[in-house]
Amino acid sequence: MKAVIKTGGKQYLVEEGSVIYVEKLDNEVGDKVTIDEVLMVDDTVGTPTVKGASVTLEVLKQGKEKKVVVYKYRQKKKYRRKQGHRQPYTKLEVKKISVK
Repeated sequence: MKAVIKTGGKQYLVEEGSVIYVEKLDNEVGDKVTIDEVLMVDDTVGTPTVKGASVTLEVLKQGKEKKVVVYKYRQKKKYRRKQGHRQPYTKLEVKKISVK
């Protein structure tokens, strides 16, 4: 069974047993998370969500992605700025997709 869920302003296509990386959630490792914003289950499209559908996920890891370097430069003006950024993420495993 496949489903499309929405979390962190993004949409993800998930199956039972799949692992996804999403924007940081405020949960501890090992916690169960239930998402009710299910946009599609198999071929059933909801408007805007499928009523009675939910996806249960387990938090596997909290972490940060690799560093992205932002470098600003203006020629002939002696203007240089270097900045780094590491985006936090949550690694989730899909345990169950249910439709009532």
